[in-house]
Amino acid sequence: MASVHVYDTTINANHLGQRIERKFFVLPKNIGLAYGLLQHVCRLDSEYPSEQINSLYFDTADLDQHEKSSSGDYRKDKVRIRWYGEDEDLNGRQAVFLELKSRRGFASTKQRLKLEVPAENLAPHHLGKGIIARTLLADTLARFGYFSPEPLQPVIRISYWRYRFTEMLTGMRVALDCYIRSTMIIPGSGNGEHELDLSGGVVEVKGTSIELPITLRHMKFLDLDWSRFSKYSSCIDSHNEGIGTIGRLSPSGKIIQL
Repeated sequence: MASVHVYDTTINANHLGQRIERKFFVLPKNIGLAYGLLQHVCRLDSEYPSEQINSLYFDTADLDQHEKSSSGDYRKDKVRIRWYGEDEDLNGRQAVFLELKSRRGFASTKQRLKLEVPAENLAPHHLGKGIIARTLLADTLARFGYFSPEPLQPVIRISYWRYRFTEMLTGMRVALDCYIRSTMIIPGSGNGEHELDLSGGVVEVKGTSIELPITLRHMKFLDLDWSRFSKYSSCIDSHNEGIGTIGRLSPSGKIIQL
């Protein structure tokens, strides 16, 4: 594994604080309408209004984190390495973020550490190596206060396009995620397909209250419903479903006509 630069040698991770997240699944036919509505009642983020987000998720060999997410456990954790931009834009050395996202009921927190890695570590055929050394992964998670019951390994890469907004009245952060694409990394899982596209998108509202701002309550006319939508678990489920299964590329509990 080529050299990795840790921006903070004391590993004092950036703790982004507790927030309440609400997620709303968007039917494929309504993604354009959702974007138009959000643009009308929110401000586009001035620094990063839109970009591709990429995440390599880690889990145990028996997918413990996936099982907890799918079953709706009160306590859920996700470990991932995240980077931004499209693959063809990567060169030289690339900033990535090792993240631990912890959810307790409706409230979630995120700890992240910025690292710099050779861009070649992010190449699709190298992701099975985990981007960074396992010792750095384990040591950093330990400093985050997280200890996995079993060794972690790379499981799946998920990429999507994110549009970022700020709700005008409350300042709540809002995101529209769409064009969700995934590739299984863990050996022997899935149906041997290179990548899959998950249908539809998701609106995420993040703030300090579970109540939606009044401006966002108009989203109901888009047939949106509040869900436990997890890109990680939904993508794994899609890969593990039999090819040709009805609703395979839709989130659990939904059948979308394509």
